[in-house]
Order: sequence, then C-alpha cells, then structure tokens
Amino acid sequence: MNTTITATAKYIPEKILSNFDLEKIVDTTDDWIKSRTGITKRHIVQESEATSDMCANIAKKLLESSGKTPEEIDIIIIATSTPDHFVVSTAAIVQDKIGAINAWGYDLTAACTGFIFALETGARLIESGKYKNAIIIGADTMSSIIDYKDRNTCVIFGDGGGGVLIEQTDDDYGIVDSILKTDGSGNQFLTVPAGGSRKPASETTVKQRLHYVYQDGKTVFKYAVNRMSEVSKEIIEKNKLSSHDIKLFIPHQANQRIIDATARKCGLDLDQVFVNIDKYGNTTAGTIPIAIDEANKMNLLKSGELLLLAAFGGGFTWGSMLIRWNKML
Repeated sequence: MNTTITATAKYIPEKILSNFDLEKIVDTTDDWIKSRTGITKRHIVQESEATSDMCANIAKKLLESSGKTPEEIDIIIIATSTPDHFVVSTAAIVQDKIGAINAWGYDLTAACTGFIFALETGARLIESGKYKNAIIIGADTMSSIIDYKDRNTCVIFGDGGGGVLIEQTDDDYGIVDSILKTDGSGNQFLTVPAGGSRKPASETTVKQRLHYVYQDGKTVFKYAVNRMSEVSKEIIEKNKLSSHDIKLFIPHQANQRIIDATARKCGLDLDQVFVNIDKYGNTTAGTIPIAIDEANKMNLLKSGELLLLAAFGGGFTWGSMLIRWNKML
C-alpha cells in the first residue's frame, strides 16, 4: 500500500504588501529587497483573518476538488508556526469549520520544513491501513509575528498556505521516500524569543519586542544551502537516480539566492526548479504546498514523473521528499 496525492489547493490573502509599500515603513528599497531575496511582493491577511480561516478555505477546496464529503476525512494535520491559539489546535478549529465530524488531527510545528514533516506523518498513518483519507496543510500568518520595524525580517515573510488530500493507493504512484532531519543546536538562530513557557509574555518582553521573529540571516543562509542540497542529493542517490531523472524540484521559497545555490549544488537545471518567491515571499510552512498546487494547476507534472521537495527551517529542521506524481487531479 502506498499514499498518493489526489487533490491540491492553496489560499493567498487578497491584501498585497509590495516592496514599495515597505519603502514607506522601513529603511529599504525595492532594488535592495529584490537583489537580496528575489521578492517583489507578499500577501497579508485582513484583520479578521487567522491561520484557521486560511486552512478552512484550503480544506474546502480540497473537498470540492476531490469530490469527498467532510465525513470521509479521517485525519487533519496542519503544519504551522502561527496557530490561532496555543491551547486549541488549529486542526481542531478547521475540523469544526468544515464539518469533518469523523476526523481527528493536530498541529505540527517544524517551521519551514513543517509541511514535509506533516506529509510524511500523514502518509505513514494512511499506509497503516487504519485510515483512508487525510488532509495535510501548511499555512502561516507570518504578519502576526513579524516586526515591521526590522527590515531584515519584514521584507522576507508573507501570509498564505496550501494543502493536499492524500489517499491509499495500490499502484506505484505517490510518496516514494523521504529523509527528515533535526538539529536542535540551531534553535537560537531562527526563533521567536518570548511567548512560550521559557519566557512568558510580560510587560518587559513586549517592550523588548521579543514576540517577533528573530533571525541570524548569515547563519541561516549558510545552513539552508548546505542542508537542503545535502539532503536532496542524498535522496536522489539513495533511490539510484540522477538529477536528470527529476522532472520538477520544489524547494522551500525562503530566498532566491538560497534556491539558486541549492539547485546548483544538486546539479539541477533552472527549468527543473519551481520558483514563486517573487509573488508571495516566504510563507514558512505554506511555501511548498502553495507551489505544489500551482505546479499542478499549470500541468507541469505528468503521471509517473518525479517531484522532489526540499526545505529548511528554524529548529533547525530540514528534509527532502520524493514523489512519483499521479495525474488524476
């Protein structure tokens, strides 16, 4: 038994925050942002929107696309670093919003690698034979934890998400392999310093602006390029493939320079690499599923062709996944 993707969807908030908008907020320029990151704009939720709203929209699109009813969904796993609440999982809120009364689920926190971790987890649950249908979503409302006085982070991140429906299959399509990694010694280089049990919210933490994302850009850049390229090459070699066997490579959309360097180290040509960072910025756990949906809607993959995913995120977390595409969508 294998697990295959049978539907894809995404949600992008309507509100746009362009580089020119950011020029009015912080000391930066459109040229500086594009040259350093490749980003021209990012999308931001409305005041009434939260992560669960984006995820519910994605889940409803998956149901519509697949023809499934909410009652047929067994599992909902949401990869996010920006849940609606700490105590109630976003997955539970989404389960209620879409009426998936037979589903159980939870949130998974692995920063930018979260969607791959969640997809691996959901796939193994499906392959156990106990469950038939799972919704896997990666989404983040990064604007809720970004300091718009910090030009090093506010130019990078945006809001949005995507997801897939996965099901059992007896054929060779679906998730072929994955390699997942964690190195907790990197926890201090990309984090939100306060708000958890280590440093609960207080007047001091708020004044010190510790509830926003902190990133040591140079360290994260170096690790991201090395780890994403290493794990991508590892999964290709493990499965006795070459870079030419990969039809499409979807890397985490963190920075255009990271994407280019990773592809180069893996021996991948530019026409094998999917890039949309210019439109959305870094949506953290949302980047890969957004790209999967766009690649699917653009018919960039035919049945039997190989899709390679790779991501790197805070924690540190990183991983790769190899999928043999099933064009039944």
